Amino acid sequence: MGRKVTVATCALNQWALDFEGNLQRILKSIEIAKSKGARYRLGPELEICGYGCWDHYYESDTLLHSLQVLAALLESPVTQDIICDVGMPVMHHSVRYNCRVIFLNRRILLIRPKMALANEGNYRELRWFTPWSRTRQTEEYFLPRMLQDLTKQEVLTATLDLEDVRSYRAEISSRNLAASRASPYPRVKVDFALSAREDLLVPVSEPLEWKYHSPAEEISLGPACWLWDFLRRSQQAGFFLPLSGGVDSAATACLVYSMCRQVCEAVKNGNQEVLADVRTVVDQLDYTPGDPRELCGRVLTTCYMASENSSGETRERAAELAAQIGSYHIGLNIDPAVKAVVGIFSLATGKRPVFAVHGGSRRENLALQNVQARVRMVVAYLFAQLSLWARGARGGLLVLGSANVDESLLGYLTKYDCSSADINPVGGISKTDLRAFVQFCLERFQLPALQGILAAPATAELEPLADGQVSQTDEEDMGMTYADLSVYGRLRKMAKTGPYGMFCKLVSLWRDACSPRQVADKVRWFFSKYSINRHKMTTLTPAYHAESYSPDDNRFDLRPFLYNTRWPWQFRCIETQVLRLEGGGPQDLEGVD
Repeated sequence: MGRKVTVATCALNQWALDFEGNLQRILKSIEIAKSKGARYRLGPELEICGYGCWDHYYESDTLLHSLQVLAALLESPVTQDIICDVGMPVMHHSVRYNCRVIFLNRRILLIRPKMALANEGNYRELRWFTPWSRTRQTEEYFLPRMLQDLTKQEVLTATLDLEDVRSYRAEISSRNLAASRASPYPRVKVDFALSAREDLLVPVSEPLEWKYHSPAEEISLGPACWLWDFLRRSQQAGFFLPLSGGVDSAATACLVYSMCRQVCEAVKNGNQEVLADVRTVVDQLDYTPGDPRELCGRVLTTCYMASENSSGETRERAAELAAQIGSYHIGLNIDPAVKAVVGIFSLATGKRPVFAVHGGSRRENLALQNVQARVRMVVAYLFAQLSLWARGARGGLLVLGSANVDESLLGYLTKYDCSSADINPVGGISKTDLRAFVQFCLERFQLPALQGILAAPATAELEPLADGQVSQTDEEDMGMTYADLSVYGRLRKMAKTGPYGMFCKLVSLWRDACSPRQVADKVRWFFSKYSINRHKMTTLTPAYHAESYSPDDNRFDLRPFLYNTRWPWQFRCIETQVLRLEGGGPQDLEGVD
């Protein structure tokens, strides 16, 4: 009896509805598995059609093309003499299942539907699939004619000693008791063995040492890979980033720089696929990247868009960071465009708005801030489309947004300003984590410009300067600190609290720093701002989602975007509890954990 078996698993870069590309990547993974001696190959979930098809799973085309790809796999000589386990959607008795299809030498051995479906956060499998509920039962599946005619009815490998597995299982008495009581499955009998008779000299794979990344390391790696994947798939020539000299846009620039470092490292390690992709992106067939700064200069254009309200310090910080990461940097002034837009309004109405510091109303002040922000969005897209053309290069650029999750949740952004972009790699990351990431980049990537960016107060620079100095800060505009905002956001998103529930948690959490009345005021202020700005969430730029704390962007989290912003019932419940606490009554709060 053979003891040792070599099995292979793989994490493929599949693309929703890219049936041709997905097929080729599956075949390549099987080739690699066989070349390493594997007798069983396990692929990713729904790898044939791509996991992220979403409502395309409703379409009969998706099921049809998945079956066609399966037929191509069955017919390919690459899949001979190895057990292949692929993921795809399957319709059975007019019910759609998320399935594993296991086949060997043109014969389908088993179709295994998923029994527990992911249905939280980004995952909505229950929307499209039904879980298989018949435990330890099997039934016949009638293959479509296209399969009946054929069947006549990035890869990791490891060599395992089955005796080690058996010994380990036999030591677990609770498992043995459950196994002895379980009803048996019908066995699928095939003339094939995973192990060979002469396998004593085959070395067993060593256990992998698992490495855990710090949150800052995860940010430097995950969103950077996401950026590269989006860039090469979009067939664009790079990114355009409005670089303000603040933490958020600096973090976004650092992510692109981290992407360039990973690309150069992959090419150095001999990854021919990455080399082919980067040559396509830069439109140079003999190009080989070696220096991340040089590559960054090819794929990233940064732009500081000054106005009369911009300070020299932010301009210098943006230019310094651009020079250190190597991006192609542009400095320009948007005042002519802003004055032209405001001039159109004045010409039509006969009135000219002014800032609050010059005697204007709050409405005037806000409108004049917003027009600057929106002009920047228009300029960003113009330069993204034409800046390479002006430099005699091909292609266009993807506009990057840099609004963090805290500000997005609160709505501290101008609708259709520079927060509106093609993609936003920091849209699912809190301000606190972004600052930690920028500190990480300062130390790991040796970018001293980040020191001044971290030390400077966060500011939109949309109001007039006071004696040449910034008079506006983000925290003053929001009416709360970023530290508090992160707490509100995590309670709102991850703890799923409404106004009353948040008050109940914070009155205990902050009991040493705030009175119940102060906590109540803070909670009411947050939820008032949140609900007033909720409509902005429906237009947020698609972001990288790394955890449950992500923006309410009508894709990740479905909530209404029109509220009674006074929250009368909820705020009355809070006030009742505040009065009870202030009056020295019972200190227990209903709903406090």
